[in-house]
Amino acid sequence: MNLEHLEQILSTKNGATKEFPFGKEAMVFKVMNKMFALVAWQENPLHVTLKSRPEDAVGYRNIYKCVRPGYYMNKKHWNTITVDGSMSDEILIEMINESYTLVVDKLTKKEKALLEK
Repeated sequence: MNLEHLEQILSTKNGATKEFPFGKEAMVFKVMNKMFALVAWQENPLHVTLKSRPEDAVGYRNIYKCVRPGYYMNKKHWNTITVDGSMSDEILIEMINESYTLVVDKLTKKEKALLEK
């Protein structure tokens, strides 16, 4: 998966915004001001950090060599994936969807209502 495809998938999530709060090196995707993905877009290969359920986070690390604990993140909930082709695009998209869903599930009722408009 290349940067353009990754960015397209992330930006088409309902309510997603793209920001650079940590400097130009880190492209951050948020929903209702809560981060669900961080892309080291200038790296080659790309690196994307995504939220997971704790049991899934460890499982991904055990299955895929390209998945490691989230860089500068809570290692229990976040994984950093090296997008080097060793993981199928389908699995990466599943991880993106899970990250987005986990963040949306934690939003307040008011935020969820705004998101649904």
